[in-house]
Amino acid sequence: MIPARSVSRLLQRLALALLVAAMPMAAMAADLLVSAAASLTSAFRTLGPAFEARNPGTKVVFNFAGSDALLAQIAQGAPVDVFAAADAATVDRAEKQKLLLPGTRTDFARNTLVLVAPASATLGVKSLADLPRASVRRIAMGSPASVPAGRYAREAIEAAGLWPVLEARMVFAQNVRQAVDYVARGEVDAGFVYATDAALMPDRVRVLATVPTRTPVTYPIAAVAGSRNPAAARRFIAFVLSPDGQEVLARFGFGRP
Repeated sequence: MIPARSVSRLLQRLALALLVAAMPMAAMAADLLVSAAASLTSAFRTLGPAFEARNPGTKVVFNFAGSDALLAQIAQGAPVDVFAAADAATVDRAEKQKLLLPGTRTDFARNTLVLVAPASATLGVKSLADLPRASVRRIAMGSPASVPAGRYAREAIEAAGLWPVLEARMVFAQNVRQAVDYVARGEVDAGFVYATDAALMPDRVRVLATVPTRTPVTYPIAAVAGSRNPAAARRFIAFVLSPDGQEVLARFGFGRP
């Protein structure tokens, strides 16, 4: 029997290959392809039309996924113009692989990691210290191997000395949006997600505590070296950093860089 994690990795690789194969067709109909971390979905879907209104004739197409998956797509030649990730480490790797246009990288937002539970939960969990309780059987988080929110969460759990106790209870998600969905549907007892994602479901997800992170949760953005439209990529980045762009991000709970 093939281990479940091996099957999961195989399915992720297949999905990645299919997506990369399909992206060139999508890019043919677009002037600007922006690959962005899943936690940016709602904010960027609002930013896109606003940018288009200020840049007549420019069409923006978004590709949302976990930051590591997006980096892998770019490395495999996906026709991406702008890359917006949910952590600095992923963009550091992109720079080392020379996948970004020099001088275009900049931080544009901040976020906070939170511990959440289904809105109807009655387990009495109020902090990380309560998670080892026997009543907390399943905990959602992004996979630390590929999702920044998962890496932040694991660091916090390890700092509290609880990883050996909690690891077997973890339900690893492919991105932070999937993790918050697990919580909202009551499929897990608790979860680690970004504050911005929890805020999108106030009637279904309850924030239990803010989770301190050793590294600030920052979001870098950069133009991709292989961009077919570097001028538009730079304009998009400038718009995200502009007062109008920052106002949209603030509306969705993101802090200033």
